[in-house]
Amino acid sequence: MSETKRPTIASGVCYRDPRAALKWLETAFGFETTMVVENPDGTIGHSEMTLGDGLIMVGREWDERHRSPASLGGVNTQSLHIHLPGDLDVHCERARLAGAVITREPADQFYGDRVYMAIDPEGHVWSFSQTLKAMTYEEMSAAGGRPVRERL
Repeated sequence: MSETKRPTIASGVCYRDPRAALKWLETAFGFETTMVVENPDGTIGHSEMTLGDGLIMVGREWDERHRSPASLGGVNTQSLHIHLPGDLDVHCERARLAGAVITREPADQFYGDRVYMAIDPEGHVWSFSQTLKAMTYEEMSAAGGRPVRERL
C-alpha cells in the first residue's frame, strides 16, 4: 500500500494518451508516478503523480466535460502552477529538452519569485516558480507599484 501523502487539493489533468503523458511529465518536469489503475483493456483509467508535496491525477478523456486541450483546439480552462525548491532555470532547460514549448522564459517578478511558463505536448499550460526573495505585502506593493494585500 502506498504511503503517498494526500494534499487537501489536487488537480486532475485529462490526456488523450495518459500513458505517454506519465512518461513525459516524469522526463520533462520531474514528477514521479505513484499510482496507476489500468482498465481491463489495458488503457489507463486513473493515475497519480507527485512532485514534492504536490499531487496531480492524470487520466484519459472520459466524457464530454473531461477533455485534453488537444481535443479542444488548445483551449485551457485552467493552468497548473508548481512552486519549485530548486533551480528554476535548470528545470526550464530540462523541460525544453523534453519538448515543452516555453511560452514565457524565466524572469524575475516584483513579488520576489522567478517564473517561467510552458505548454506540454497535449496543450496543457504549466507555470513554475522559485522564490528568490521572501517579501512582505508592503515590499511587494512598493516594488510592483500596485497594492498587494491579504484580502479585498
